[in-house]
Amino acid sequence: MLLAGKTPLIGMLAAIAALAVDQVTKAIVVANASALSAGVPLFSGFNLTFHRNDGVAFGLLGGAPWWSLVALALAVCAWLVVIMLRTRDGTEAFAYGAIIGGALGNVLDRLRFRGVTDFLDFYFGSVHWPAFNMADVFVVGGVGLLLVAPMVQRWFRTDQ
Repeated sequence: MLLAGKTPLIGMLAAIAALAVDQVTKAIVVANASALSAGVPLFSGFNLTFHRNDGVAFGLLGGAPWWSLVALALAVCAWLVVIMLRTRDGTEAFAYGAIIGGALGNVLDRLRFRGVTDFLDFYFGSVHWPAFNMADVFVVGGVGLLLVAPMVQRWFRTDQ
């Protein structure tokens, strides 16, 4: 494999990419906040919107001191960095990097705005999923990848 033995690099590149995508998309949304505040339908079932969430997933812990959520996220990121550096599997390193990059994107929002910028609004009929952002996509995608990583490892095993 081209990147064999370079798992920390894979994870770091994933973290940087996730953080960059998250921050660029949020900057675009913040620059267009007034136009997006009422929601802009792109197609049936999906709007772009502008919302600030001072909690975590689904607004849980809303009203908690912003700094406590930052401290918690940074502690989790530090733990994930250690795990990422120890893994010998590129898929896992990529997944940990995506989670770290997404988490750091939301940390930056909390430091700057005391809340996270959410803008992806999916709905069915009148039922809306809570708005989220690209950082959330990277965190959930990274966790999902960690769950399927054992299958991916079996598919690409070369010692069979």
